[in-house]
Amino acid sequence: MLRWCSRSIFLQVVLGLVLGIVCGLALPEYSAQLKPLGDGFIKLIKMLIGLIVFCVVVSGISGAGDLKKVGRIGLKSVIYFEILTTIALVIGLVFAFTTGIGSGANIHLEQLSTADMGDIAQRGQHMQTTSQFLMNLIPTSVIGAFAENNILQVLLFSVLFGSALNLVGEAASGISRLINELSHVIFRIMGMIVRLAPIGVFGAIAFTTSKYGLDSLQHLGSLVGLFYMTCVAFVTLILGLVMRLSGLKMWPLLKYLREELLIVMGTASSDAVLPQIMRKLEHLGIGSSTVGLVIPTGYSFNLDGFSIYLTLAIVFIANATGTPLAMTDLLTILLVSLITSKGAHGIPGSALVILAATLTAIPAIPVVGLVLVLAVDWFMGIGRALTNLIGNCVATVAIARWEKDIDIQRANKVLSGQVGYTFQPRKPVAPAHQQEF
Repeated sequence: MLRWCSRSIFLQVVLGLVLGIVCGLALPEYSAQLKPLGDGFIKLIKMLIGLIVFCVVVSGISGAGDLKKVGRIGLKSVIYFEILTTIALVIGLVFAFTTGIGSGANIHLEQLSTADMGDIAQRGQHMQTTSQFLMNLIPTSVIGAFAENNILQVLLFSVLFGSALNLVGEAASGISRLINELSHVIFRIMGMIVRLAPIGVFGAIAFTTSKYGLDSLQHLGSLVGLFYMTCVAFVTLILGLVMRLSGLKMWPLLKYLREELLIVMGTASSDAVLPQIMRKLEHLGIGSSTVGLVIPTGYSFNLDGFSIYLTLAIVFIANATGTPLAMTDLLTILLVSLITSKGAHGIPGSALVILAATLTAIPAIPVVGLVLVLAVDWFMGIGRALTNLIGNCVATVAIARWEKDIDIQRANKVLSGQVGYTFQPRKPVAPAHQQEF
């Protein structure tokens, strides 16, 4: 058993999860000091994300051979993201409206303490406009984009760099090989960091259990319960249908990604598994150019779990404070949420900040109602991160199928367990002008 556990990152993460809960209950004061273990693990991952995105995207585009393919993937990604995000928003709104979540709470505005909100509402009121958001996609300097770990800016530069390498051709073959070899080294470092996942999960879950107690982990209230139920319905019905249309099944995919899903559950961060997810999707038989474009972009634009959370939380606040919602208010919630949800990733305390921004744009609902969801935001964050991650993996499969950039036979063999997977450094890929046809 010990030998098996030493080889299985999945079992190690499960063990870290269980020990974290036990430690949090038995030694609450000690466990309250273990938060840096989880935060440190996430920081280790984040320090490499910019380089990984750059290497994967540049290698994928320079090896694609056809820049039209890159453009098609980008356009199809945007179309897919907008459709699925809208569906997620509508589902959250329907579940919240039909269940009447928050009704009967009879919370009066004077009962809510604005001190608990800190500067969240103020930051929400100063969210970027659409033009500011688009302008901020362009980095002040390339080095600054990497230094600030701004993934969208890194992605923009990576697409331009990879496209230029593709156009230059043989004259830039040395640079292409250098980037491929760099990616080999970076993924080797990532393999070393991944081994620390059980420790990170242990620290994060021990801290959370000590702070909120076991009862909080099991009984988080009607809002949290409805949120998780809605996420499950979305993953099962909507994303399950997308997988079926793509020629694959949802459950085998979840089983294939079980280690990454457990890490996300323990850390409440999908950033912690971005590199592993990209490697696993390539191992599944999806082209590196598709994975390299869809996943990083989806992390900012395809936030299904966050979209569900946004509409549920808004209706909950409205019902709890006795604010009546007309049909025009519901349509406004949908339209505003569709815009504000796109800027969620990469903002500290993003969920509450974006929620504040959305509420600010809907005068009928009091922004001070944010206080009502503060206590359970971390737990809902687990569901948001899990649903976001699953949604982006399904998006990559769907767009790869749409683009005919996936080996379905290999994918079925991998998901059925006929082809095993172990985390290995990414193999260098020759640029298009070096490949044999």
